[in-house]
Amino acid sequence: MNTNDLLSIKDFSKFTGIPQSTLRYYDEIGLFSPVLRGDNNYRYYSCPQITTVNLINTLAALDIPRKEIIELANSRTPKSILERFSKQEDLLNEQMRHIYESHSIIHTFRKLIEQGLSANEKEVSICTTDTLPFTMGPKNDFHANEQFYDSFVNHCHYVESIGVSLSYPVGGYYTNLDAYIAMPSQPTNFFSLNPVGKCSKPAGHYLVGYTRGYYGEMGDLPKRLLKYADKHKLSPKGSVYVVYLHDEISMKDCEYLAQVSVALDPPPKSKNRT
Repeated sequence: MNTNDLLSIKDFSKFTGIPQSTLRYYDEIGLFSPVLRGDNNYRYYSCPQITTVNLINTLAALDIPRKEIIELANSRTPKSILERFSKQEDLLNEQMRHIYESHSIIHTFRKLIEQGLSANEKEVSICTTDTLPFTMGPKNDFHANEQFYDSFVNHCHYVESIGVSLSYPVGGYYTNLDAYIAMPSQPTNFFSLNPVGKCSKPAGHYLVGYTRGYYGEMGDLPKRLLKYADKHKLSPKGSVYVVYLHDEISMKDCEYLAQVSVALDPPPKSKNRT
């Protein structure tokens, strides 16, 4: 083999971005060797070896033990490579699923926090909103003296059983404004803001207000919503959604910021967008 057709260790290092010292070390441990040693004992590599060494680095970066990589390289067959790649692909698919879910959770919280920072907390207004997907939990059954968290725990058990992460924000759903006014701390259902959930808050026009307090504490917001509806001659008959824009994720104290949206039908003439 003519060395004129090969790459010196210096040029090979330049092409691959792998330090010469690392290439020498790979050769010493039998992980990756040059295709030829010249009369001067210089190492020479072929161009196809660029792909090989980069794949070795990729496998090492995936935390495959170096010993296993050496064994695989020294006794490789199409079948053994296929088996190892199939196993690694399964692991990568699981890692990508986890990364996607983590990104989705962070994105969901970020959008809520941004919305809370721009909210006019003292104002009740009419807004239009986009579709908000979520996963609906089971219908709550509040017994006498039952605490808020009893039904909340039931919701958590349910969504976990269907494979929805418990890390997503949780909101409260009420069938209508009367149900919310009567028992503001006892939603008909809880829901998780899973962006691929099978349920959704429909896009449309909503009567929107804000309140601060711990979970289930609605303060005077129910009265303010009724007062606004009476003043503007509205008859909100649609569902009610409570979403916590700022909760324990972004706040140290318990004065969380909740947004309450009441669906309006038909839509009013004037509206804001949120």
